[in-house]
Amino acid sequence: MNNSAFIQEEPCLNRKDDNQLHFFKPNRKLKLTLKNKVSKREIMKIAVSGKGGVGKTLIAGGLAKGFAERGFKTIAIDADSSPNLGLTLGLKPEETRKIIPISENKPLVESKTNTGYSGVYNLNFSVDDIVKEYSVVTPLGVNLIVMGTVQSMGAGCMCAPNAVIRALLRHLVVERDEAVVLDLEAGVEHIGRGTARQVDALLIIADSNLKSLEIAKHIHDMASAAGMKQLYLIGNRVMNETQKKAIQTFANLNKIDILAFVPWDQKVIEADMLGETPLKNKKIEAVKTIDNICELLLKKTANT
Repeated sequence: MNNSAFIQEEPCLNRKDDNQLHFFKPNRKLKLTLKNKVSKREIMKIAVSGKGGVGKTLIAGGLAKGFAERGFKTIAIDADSSPNLGLTLGLKPEETRKIIPISENKPLVESKTNTGYSGVYNLNFSVDDIVKEYSVVTPLGVNLIVMGTVQSMGAGCMCAPNAVIRALLRHLVVERDEAVVLDLEAGVEHIGRGTARQVDALLIIADSNLKSLEIAKHIHDMASAAGMKQLYLIGNRVMNETQKKAIQTFANLNKIDILAFVPWDQKVIEADMLGETPLKNKKIEAVKTIDNICELLLKKTANT
């Protein structure tokens, strides 16, 4: 085969046999170019991470909505193991239940990676069609893609669904000119080091609970090791000055920059109980704060 080679990778951890997986990969350097020389503001890429239950999805959805309202074509990526970004962006429960995560879409994965040989996968495939065919338009003007979960970069696993997701994330973050908001699990290793370095900013969400702050520090350290530069802590669901001080003190001791504090707001809880997205109510203080964070990020990245 011209300009190509078979390479052997580590076996997937979830395989029951001891057979090695082989992948077909083009033996060439990837050349990335930005079309039409779009400005930094036009290719805003933000990742949001944090311990489960600290409210990061509301912040991710609010940022995506904020970018869309400011005239940016915006894609929100739900890469959490418990995807609910669709609900936050205004989709109905029955609509979100119909969405098949990319990692679980076997016909799609096979169409991209199948070579006709058992245990041999094609890694030379395009993913731009996935954005067109599998993104969902939400009521808040944001296109949503539900990724599903991928194995970490240190797991030594290169199974077919991982290959598709990694390629798609790289395409969205590096090659396209839409604003992108990634709703991640507690870490950045899932998106790969090369892609992580192209993200404009990582927002690490935590409340005043020490467990969430310790996880925030862990995420910060991993992101820094991956080469990410703009790392910010956001204190969320802050009820009083005592909680704010606890977050601030922890951040100071661990040399983590704080971007903002999002206040606790009972109206967010009430909206969730009614099955409505809080983001539609601009009078909610937490929603106002998240929108201000959107503007602040635009200013910060424009100056970098």
